[in-house]
Amino acid sequence: MSELRVIVAGAGGRMGRTLVRLVAEIPGILLAGALEPEGSAQIGQDAGLLAGLPANGIAVSSDIGPLVRRADAILDFTMPAATVGFAAAAAETGIVHVIGTTGFSVSDEAAIEAASRCAVIVKSGNMSLGVNLLAAVVKRVAAALDDEFDVEILEMHHRQKVDAPSGTALLLGRAAAEGRGVDLAGRRIAARDGHTGARRPGQIGFASLRGGTVVGDHSVIFAGPGERLEFTHRAQDRGLFARGAVKAALWARGKPPGLYSMADVLGLGET
Repeated sequence: MSELRVIVAGAGGRMGRTLVRLVAEIPGILLAGALEPEGSAQIGQDAGLLAGLPANGIAVSSDIGPLVRRADAILDFTMPAATVGFAAAAAETGIVHVIGTTGFSVSDEAAIEAASRCAVIVKSGNMSLGVNLLAAVVKRVAAALDDEFDVEILEMHHRQKVDAPSGTALLLGRAAAEGRGVDLAGRRIAARDGHTGARRPGQIGFASLRGGTVVGDHSVIFAGPGERLEFTHRAQDRGLFARGAVKAALWARGKPPGLYSMADVLGLGET
């Protein structure tokens, strides 16, 4: 099989540069394009040099049109508005779209789901193996424990992160809700301040911390009468997310159109 030709969206950002470096290291995958938003100072710069590599002849562009015609997939850790546009481009051209972006609105989610009718889209709040295994465990534990065990999700990220709770925290919250056969939207408590009253049974609480250069820490706590279970994942290197995205792109090649998750990529079934 020929090499998988990929576009890296947000190639000038931290994740984008990590992806460019990883693509250069892994056999069977080739960088076919690099994207940044219109007006970026990085437009026209060599993507390899931006990533700390030798020049690779791939100039950063703001126009996805010419790139999709010579690519098989797009790796996307950008912003919701950009991701929705990339999903539409994937639907028009049939390329694979791997989405690591978080912070989507309800309408964004609907647009991505619509695009997946014509494109192979792999979307996850977290691309790491460990987090997706954690989600599978959380779902099983939530199913085994009743509402006497309160569920709380604590996450911490670097000071530059713009959305809260994190996409990973929401992924874990959905896993807990699915384990209990409930809808997360009706059970989610995203913030507590002031005189909140007693905690109601069945709620799934979220707390978000921001500071320093933390890549991503997530804990799911099941607090019951006289005992507490805690499950924690700590990301120490952004490369783990990039490796997951590349794995997803290679897995997705040749799959029928649809909206897939990292659980599908890893053979875990639904989390």
